[in-house]
Amino acid sequence: MAYFITETCNGCTSCARLCPAGAIQGEKKNRHVIDLGLCIECGACGRICPQSALQDPTGRAVQSVKKQFWAKPVFNHKTCMACGICINACPAGCLKPGEPSRKDKNAYPELADPGACLSCGFCADECPVEAVTLEAPPEAMAKAG
Repeated sequence: MAYFITETCNGCTSCARLCPAGAIQGEKKNRHVIDLGLCIECGACGRICPQSALQDPTGRAVQSVKKQFWAKPVFNHKTCMACGICINACPAGCLKPGEPSRKDKNAYPELADPGACLSCGFCADECPVEAVTLEAPPEAMAKAG
């Protein structure tokens, strides 16, 4: 089951421009639709929509969140195996292997392009050793109090 765009969509195209799967179609200023066969359920469309016009696969309304406050992956190098599964799971291609150090020859993943991160959590979901967590940026934490 994919995300669903409700009648409150004003056709701003924010979701269509951000969707990493190209699953959202529509003309500007008209309600957009999601191709269920293409949607990967990353949820970026819901987070970016200024109209909060999306429902998640369970039918709940998705609230818009300013992109600067989207959670980003944090890697625990003590448990990470440097297997690269998280890198392959990222639909935005914002992760890459880091440079090995002199002490540790593993190429641990790193967030190479924070601005491209969709906050989908696929990297954390796919990690076999739970070495990846999503954390809100410090600015968001400070604002939350």
